[in-house]
Amino acid sequence: MPIDVHQGAELFGEKEFYLEEFRGRSVLVAVSPAAAAARLELGPLTAAVRDLVLNDTRVLLWWPDLGAPAERRLRGALRRAKGLARRRAQPPMPFVRIRDATFAEAVETVRAELWPTLRRERLCVLVAEGAGEQTFPRSASALAAALRIPKLVLLDPRGGLLAAAPTRLSFVDTNVLETLLRQGEAEWSGLGDRRALLVAVGDALRGGGVESVNLCAPEGIAEELFTYEGSGTLFTRGDYCHVGPLGLDDFAQAERLLERGQREGLLKLRSPDEISEVLAVGFGATVCDRHLAGIAGLLTAPYESETVGEIVGLYTITRFKGEGIGERLVSRLVEEAERRGLAYVFACAVDERATQFFARLGFERVAPGDVPAAKWEGYDARRRARVAVLRRRLAAGVAATGA
Repeated sequence: MPIDVHQGAELFGEKEFYLEEFRGRSVLVAVSPAAAAARLELGPLTAAVRDLVLNDTRVLLWWPDLGAPAERRLRGALRRAKGLARRRAQPPMPFVRIRDATFAEAVETVRAELWPTLRRERLCVLVAEGAGEQTFPRSASALAAALRIPKLVLLDPRGGLLAAAPTRLSFVDTNVLETLLRQGEAEWSGLGDRRALLVAVGDALRGGGVESVNLCAPEGIAEELFTYEGSGTLFTRGDYCHVGPLGLDDFAQAERLLERGQREGLLKLRSPDEISEVLAVGFGATVCDRHLAGIAGLLTAPYESETVGEIVGLYTITRFKGEGIGERLVSRLVEEAERRGLAYVFACAVDERATQFFARLGFERVAPGDVPAAKWEGYDARRRARVAVLRRRLAAGVAATGA
């Protein structure tokens, strides 16, 4: 059965998935003084703010006090953002002036000043008096922690972290962050000039209220917040990943990931009914209890007589590639297969990196005839010619052969 997968529809679903994460919650978006002073193009920022506000997300926009002209420019850009423009009968868009919130004595004052505005508004601009480039990350992070805002977005012209230029370090959990903050580690990694920022992010995550921090360039905010790839660096708390069976509410997002893998040629084309079968036996890797970072399934029904399982639909989103998500998923499926007493599990791959990945996890390459014939019923001949078949025997299979 041919499958009609529309890229535009998938991208819409991708954005909607992330917007759903933010709905009904609060986000603090902080613009660095360097970015604001550089007269950055405000369109991408205000468009992202508009999308969040129309999504019923409470947005606090932290803006450094650089004088009246900069403030007027921001007001004008917000008014031009479709959906944020206010009618004349309404009060003007709220701009609240705050002092440096890094000092404990300022926290209660900030809370008291903000709520009368936030009771009726979904967007509030916080004009930070006395904020400078050196205090920017500390001030914004401390405010997010004090207000227990779950999502903090730091906009810096330098964008996210670079692991080894020009490679972007797209994902950092607190374990990696603590390593970078050890004496000399940030400098050794080429991140010495961003140590103050790393310290501020670490303080925010350890405070208990901030769940994750995004660091990106102002023009990349939509890509960072609303796409799988991102444009900067996502910081999360430790113990970031949980692997378990997909819940019903995960199915829509998991289906989009499968369709994406099919479109990229990494996954076999499946009909909607076949995708439903994969989802029914699917496991997901969830990051921060929210992001579905990868999926895979253990398919056994076609091979019941041979007590064999097939690992299917293994796909991890771009941002988390190289973070061990795929290994966690496969290890969990192997554990499940052993619990069920299967003789072996196998997987098929058309990508050399995937082949090497399975080999590292103890799979050996075998001939197509070394797995159940049911696998190849109705299988596309051209794809079969390219497929590498990898198998891993399990304890039950070893015992059965006497090895």
